[in-house]
Amino acid sequence: MRVTAVLLSMCCCVPAWGAHAYAQFGDVKYPAGFAHFSYVNPDAPKGGEIRMVPPTRPTNFDKFNPFTLKGTPPFGISGMLMETLLVGNMEEPTTAYGLLAEDVEVAPDKLSATFKLHPAARFHDGTPVLAADVAYSFNTLVGKLAAPQYRSIFAEVKGVAVLGERTVRFDFANPNPELPLVVGTGLPVFSRAWGKGLPFDQIVEQVPIGSGPYKITQPKLGRDITYTRDPAYWARDLGVRKGQFNFDRITYKIYLDETARFEGLRAGEFDFMREFISRNWARQYVGKQFDNGTLKKATFVNRNPGDFQGYVLNLRNPKFKDVRVREALGLAMDFEWLNRQLFYGAYQRVNGYFPNSEFQAQGLPGADELALLEPLRAKLRPEVFGPAYLSPSTAPPRSLRDNLRQAQKLLHEAGWDYADGALRNAKGEAFTIEFLNDQPSLARVIAPLQKSLEKLGIALQLRVVDFSLSKQKMDAFDFEMTSVRLVGSTAPGGELLELFGSKAAATPGSNNTWGIADPAVDALLQKVVTATTRPALATAMRALDRVLTHGHYSIPQWFSNAFFVGYRPAPFVLPATTPPYYQVDGWASSTWWASPSNK
Repeated sequence: MRVTAVLLSMCCCVPAWGAHAYAQFGDVKYPAGFAHFSYVNPDAPKGGEIRMVPPTRPTNFDKFNPFTLKGTPPFGISGMLMETLLVGNMEEPTTAYGLLAEDVEVAPDKLSATFKLHPAARFHDGTPVLAADVAYSFNTLVGKLAAPQYRSIFAEVKGVAVLGERTVRFDFANPNPELPLVVGTGLPVFSRAWGKGLPFDQIVEQVPIGSGPYKITQPKLGRDITYTRDPAYWARDLGVRKGQFNFDRITYKIYLDETARFEGLRAGEFDFMREFISRNWARQYVGKQFDNGTLKKATFVNRNPGDFQGYVLNLRNPKFKDVRVREALGLAMDFEWLNRQLFYGAYQRVNGYFPNSEFQAQGLPGADELALLEPLRAKLRPEVFGPAYLSPSTAPPRSLRDNLRQAQKLLHEAGWDYADGALRNAKGEAFTIEFLNDQPSLARVIAPLQKSLEKLGIALQLRVVDFSLSKQKMDAFDFEMTSVRLVGSTAPGGELLELFGSKAAATPGSNNTWGIADPAVDALLQKVVTATTRPALATAMRALDRVLTHGHYSIPQWFSNAFFVGYRPAPFVLPATTPPYYQVDGWASSTWWASPSNK
């Protein structure tokens, strides 16, 4: 399953010099000079270690540069070692506060944003963070030697200008109210000295020179990675950092086998693991260690928008071009059976790309959505103007047999009929699908879908590969069908251009896995990124959801509004307040601490 972590995009329209925060819709909770965020313990002691398992697919790492296309970096390196001009928090979805930048000014015409850097900001080598470093970071990431997705992310940023030693201005192609925060929260800043003049794509074994709270003190390519807290961290007393990053060491341990990973938790090889497999959650997290409190099984509820999970069809392949074919494939999945028989009833069905949020389309489009959709009517399917999409169900009075009959009819209309033991087109070519899978445990979940497709005459073949090969093939769009998870966002914006925009569809390494290149989608994406109020953003998102779902680009899967975590409770203390919007791994590593008696 490919996990795409979505950017938390935020911006502010306050055109006053000296602003300490940006709020996309004017809602700033904390005043200038605030002491700390309310969900942290400002007096949390420093020390101890937390050992975690990354929430991504397990793989060894072969480089320290997280910004190039080739190779795999260690988990967490960008966030641990590098910082951004502004930083968000876990309470306010559309607000960010100054970090490397202590002040920011947005021009009245919204065509530029100027940042003043904090005079105390220092890289790990002791050198100051200067405007030239910010400009170098931006120009490097949009250059040809960096991974191409950065050119998509910053596509509407015309350029950067150094105005003084600690003053830098970004110029924008359009007065897009989100762009100040695209650069503010989305641009990792690193030192010009990193790599000592090597071409950027040849910086492999050199550890990034950043300004973040952690360093890598014993750099060695391989499997596990340990980040060591910098006791001289320049921002340790700033309000945006106070009470955070309390562990002296954060280690991410990689297990290439899920059974060995769980046994590692029981054996004390690490302390914290997020569980994604409902069968494991129901059957493995039991026994003496859980009974006596040595290990804890915890469900952490959150208010995050639900993650989107789905089987993705590569539209670059001719067999998936016809929307009737894509719709037919979706009818072959029996979620109700899966949830009952395999998932222990742990999940809810995904019906749209933004589940469990104000951005998910519901019912008929309202007048506000129609105002956006009507000008695009000629480019849209008629279904977009009807009820919101609901994933196929086998709950009575429906059944899988009914759905397969409907699928068979759609396939016939698209020119595919059963003959000589297989579903074939007019040329006699059999309909086969190769499913690219880097998660062995997914095989049992795919098996029922395989059987349903077989009844239609479609042979779905599972190709199991390791994460490294999967990443290479996905970056090159060399696949037919796979599975993805998109982390839900409370503040969607420019990152959606990377997910669904036409330009990204043709950019190797982009997150537009589907290959969606639709002018109507592009038009609605512009409505999203230029929204100036929260209601306008929600309206544009719901309209976008209608178009995407009725395009049948994915076979929707399932989601949960809680994190399933197994952890070792004895060494750790949790903050008294749990924030509403958080990812559990980052919340634990940044705000938990070790009790003094267990350091």
